[in-house]
Amino acid sequence: MPGEIIDQASALEDMYRDHAIQAHRLNRGAVSATHCEECDDELPEARRKANPGCTMCVECQLEKEKRRKHVISY
Repeated sequence: MPGEIIDQASALEDMYRDHAIQAHRLNRGAVSATHCEECDDELPEARRKANPGCTMCVECQLEKEKRRKHVISY
């Protein structure tokens, strides 16, 4: 059981580190798309401000990340 807790803590640390690196690399001057490149829905202003350079709506982005995770997982 202690090993599981350590593994979970390590995974959580990795996740926080990855998020911090991603936030640091975010180009605040990037121009976001006005419409999703997948479904063509309009991207809300709040999303474009929060994620400069975004090209997809939240739903399509999540779906893309799920597909990528499935491909990477063994």
